[in-house]
Amino acid sequence: MTNTRTVELEGHIIDSGMMQQAMGIVMDLGGNFDIEEFDVGRQKDKTSYCRMSVSADDESDLQEILHELHQIGANLTDPVDAHVEPSPADQVVPVGFYSTTNHPTEVRYDGQWLPVEDIEMDCAIVVEPAGSTSNQNSSSSDDVVDPDAPDGPRAYTKVLNSVEEGDLIVTDEAGIRVKPPERPRDASGPFGFMQGGVSSERPSESLIGEVADALRETKEEGGNVLVVAGPALIHSGGGDALARLIREGYIDMISAGNGFATHDIERGLYGTSLGMDMETMEHPRKGHKHHIYTISEVIRAGGIEAAVEEGLIKEGVMYECVKNDVPYVLAGSIRDDGPLPDTITDAIEAQNAIREQAHQADMVLMLSTLLHSVAVGNCLPSTAKTVCVDINPATVTQLLDRGSSQAIGMVTDIGTFVPTLAEKILDESAE
Repeated sequence: MTNTRTVELEGHIIDSGMMQQAMGIVMDLGGNFDIEEFDVGRQKDKTSYCRMSVSADDESDLQEILHELHQIGANLTDPVDAHVEPSPADQVVPVGFYSTTNHPTEVRYDGQWLPVEDIEMDCAIVVEPAGSTSNQNSSSSDDVVDPDAPDGPRAYTKVLNSVEEGDLIVTDEAGIRVKPPERPRDASGPFGFMQGGVSSERPSESLIGEVADALRETKEEGGNVLVVAGPALIHSGGGDALARLIREGYIDMISAGNGFATHDIERGLYGTSLGMDMETMEHPRKGHKHHIYTISEVIRAGGIEAAVEEGLIKEGVMYECVKNDVPYVLAGSIRDDGPLPDTITDAIEAQNAIREQAHQADMVLMLSTLLHSVAVGNCLPSTAKTVCVDINPATVTQLLDRGSSQAIGMVTDIGTFVPTLAEKILDESAE
């Protein structure tokens, strides 16, 4: 006996490859499909629609196919309310809980679609019921509830360690629809077609110019820009340019580690980064001790902000963050020296601090750091414009493989990228 369900795909499904991908999923997993309706958008700004019946001999095979189709944005035509089960204990989710993608997601509850707040990958969805509200009395069963409505039902993500006993957790994939970002064929710029991928052959000058335009546009629209930075940015001479961008108001948040902040401050105190003279590129005598001396002096001052206020730190990225009220998160590592007093050494606390920044970010620049790029990438929705720059292509590849498919990757020297980006943003804006 054949098991059959009907799904629909809508949007720029041809240009983005979603249609081809859906057919491939069905065939690769041993199923069959029948196109019941296919309306093709015939202009660049028109979307397409496809309704397809999907069948498999075994119900479990069909469910596997539907699961994979769901991940790319194919949704059932006969949605039902999502299944919810209470969490049996703190940090324990029901078996078969729905694990989120990083795409915009909605959950059907009491006949209405609730947008899932703070969407990120690999989380549980918690549904918070409400009493009698105007949202629940909407006239159409396809209405989407306003999450800002007072006393309205809500759906939002929780990481597993935040789940509390009694939380209503969404299980399996019934009553859930996912909306991957649109990919119109006439979009321009590096993000218009969501050009995830890695290339060292793209013309860097023009691509950096497009990134600069996107960053400037983000700020003009009132968006937030997050920079995720590694120590190599300081070693390679990009620190001054990043500090300048912060000073001029183009960067809203910094996510980094103990090493980045230490070497940035070390450069201001001793003119070295990890013991190397930034002017002569030589290693002065006792230069290898400068980073630990730096940590000691900042600890003595009581922290980075206190060291700035007392005049110990007079320049650099961290200096500009303090002077311009740009919040920063320094997440600790097992290999840290010191660390600086501002470093968050509790891993869960650091994750939560990073998550809070990620949820506020509209554009993210990941600059030469594998560890922190992946950590922040895991917390970002797919709608956040993301640029990952590293001299090592493996860094960008691993970020994409971990699910941040919206990221564009540039394989280039970070010491060239950041100064060029700052020049194109600041100098061209002044003209």
